[in-house]
Amino acid sequence: MAGRDRDPLVVGRVVGDVIDPFVRTTNLGVSYRPRTISNGCELKPSMVVHQPRVEVGGSDMRTFYTLVMVDPDAPSPSDPNLREYLHWLVIDIPGTTGAAFGQEVMCYESPRPTLGVHRFVFVLFQQLGRQTVYAPGWRQNFNTRDFAELYNLGPPVAAVYFNCQREAGSGGRRMY
Repeated sequence: MAGRDRDPLVVGRVVGDVIDPFVRTTNLGVSYRPRTISNGCELKPSMVVHQPRVEVGGSDMRTFYTLVMVDPDAPSPSDPNLREYLHWLVIDIPGTTGAAFGQEVMCYESPRPTLGVHRFVFVLFQQLGRQTVYAPGWRQNFNTRDFAELYNLGPPVAAVYFNCQREAGSGGRRMY
């Protein structure tokens, strides 16, 4: 498959570090006003303070989804010993609606990377039924794969990620 090596989730190592290869079967739209996330885009911490608007596709409201947001690069990309850090967990999201209609079981914690460029990954899973998923005990060392296996979520149905680094770490030259 020639297209797979150009898949931004593969290029950005989201597939591999966080999830296994999957086929996207549901639309997932994530936006931090006014910007809609596309894979690999760069957002500053000041842009992601408030939880994003998340829209979920699907065929009808009788299908429920779980949304996971993780940072696989915590505390730093060179030494990600807290991988993955769970930033947000919303369950029981009815198809064709959004995260606001689901149940937030781990409240949104805004990204505040201190070292290097971090990837923040949103992964969407289809649930077997309603109220079949529960919150983990802590945020650090969360494992998206194990979580999906524990709750029989199967492979992801959608995923998207953005990059974020410390506000001052903007790489370009400073103008004085």
